[in-house]
Amino acid sequence: MAEISRNIQENITNIKTIFDKWGDIVEKEFVLDREDCYDGVSVYVVYIDGLCDHELIENTLIKPVTWEWRHTPANRENLWDRIVKVESQTADFAEEDDFDSVTESILKGDTAVFVSGSNKAMVISSKHFPVRGIEESSTEGGMRGPRDSFNENFRTSTALIRRRIKDTGLKLEQGTIGVRSGTQYGVMYIEDIARPDLVDRVRKEVDKYSIDAIFDSGMAEHLMEKSWMEIFPIYQSTTRPDKAAAALVEGRVVVVFDNSPEVIIAPATLNTLFQTSDDYYNRWHVATFARMIRYLAAFIAVGLPGLYIAITCYHREIIPDKLLYAIADARSQLSFPVVVEVLIMELLFELLREAGIRLPSQLGNTIGVVGGLIVGQSAVEAGIVSTIVVIVVALTAIASFAIPNEAFASVFRLLKFVTILASAVYGILGFLLAMLMLTFHLASLDSFGIPYLSPVVSCGYIGDDGQDFVLRSPIKKMVHRPAWSRPDERRRLVRKR
Repeated sequence: MAEISRNIQENITNIKTIFDKWGDIVEKEFVLDREDCYDGVSVYVVYIDGLCDHELIENTLIKPVTWEWRHTPANRENLWDRIVKVESQTADFAEEDDFDSVTESILKGDTAVFVSGSNKAMVISSKHFPVRGIEESSTEGGMRGPRDSFNENFRTSTALIRRRIKDTGLKLEQGTIGVRSGTQYGVMYIEDIARPDLVDRVRKEVDKYSIDAIFDSGMAEHLMEKSWMEIFPIYQSTTRPDKAAAALVEGRVVVVFDNSPEVIIAPATLNTLFQTSDDYYNRWHVATFARMIRYLAAFIAVGLPGLYIAITCYHREIIPDKLLYAIADARSQLSFPVVVEVLIMELLFELLREAGIRLPSQLGNTIGVVGGLIVGQSAVEAGIVSTIVVIVVALTAIASFAIPNEAFASVFRLLKFVTILASAVYGILGFLLAMLMLTFHLASLDSFGIPYLSPVVSCGYIGDDGQDFVLRSPIKKMVHRPAWSRPDERRRLVRKR
């Protein structure tokens, strides 16, 4: 701990040494010289340009101090006490006696004020970061519900959650991660709903490693995972404040990171990763049908190419005769086996998808659609692939886009290559073995003690968790919270009369 000197010139020298060659550091010493009071006393203000609201500092501190010092009668009161109690026109400040803490606050966008004769510094909250406005989520769109989304400002993200949950039980525990970046994070939970052991485990996972820098919640999520080899996400990420608020009132924990437009939610299960906010804003019939479509899409995304290979290579007898003749006719002029056809088209679609992401939005959409049509048609005419394979691969790609969570959908896009290779070697047996191994793996996973396949796999609580599974029951029938909430706070809906 480095103490602040009563000699302001020593403090100024230390600041100049620490921030040497910083072109964006703003520092100013105001000498308050009056013959009837103090001789040469001064106030030293320092902040980083671009991270601070300089108008706030001018209006709430500099102008009041300099004006009153010139126009008020002489006052022998200590200068520090006078500034803190009378002349400072802001309530959001703190008194610091540790020089390192003051330096850290300056790096975060606050303003430090040193005063002659005082071994303390005033740290004024003056953060004003260059961030995007609150916009509609581009990755989690919906037909109904709020249109706002998180942005890269930490305080804006926490405020969007507090706007929805006006409860004193909503706690926010703040900290920093990253030795160089000093990224601010916050663990949010509702104290009387979330289980204490869950909150403790999340808190420990965030502080488990020391790293140079964290620039996004995705980097922190990878550090917080139990096994770096795990391909399925054990945290749920979202850019929608309403989804984060809904998770909190269910007893889950939300972790917010500065500089990231996404928050992460723990625990996460296979069921929660298939859910969207629209499920609770639409009629339960529509939501149930949409969920069925998503689960079917997940199976198509991971299994359709492998199933096609297994049937056409090893089990042609189960194909109807007319379809079999059509497939044979389409393949009569081809030079490559079915497996090579499928791999060529799958890799081609992945290439087009990656190119569409990297290009500007307007050009990316054009390249994705036009490139897919032209290249696919050209490949068919050149005798490289058949029309049936183009249909199978296109349907697989469309199905992967129906999965609402991007990190989750990426896993299925990778696993489809496993089913392709297994089906190519062992046929339908290889396909079934691949799907069985996938099921066994999912059954072995857990997220903070909650089975990944919950509510199919029991969480130790016999209740109505299944009412928010593939079948989404009406809101008035969902009277209990999920199993990850406190046992004595399961009930969330009570009929008044």
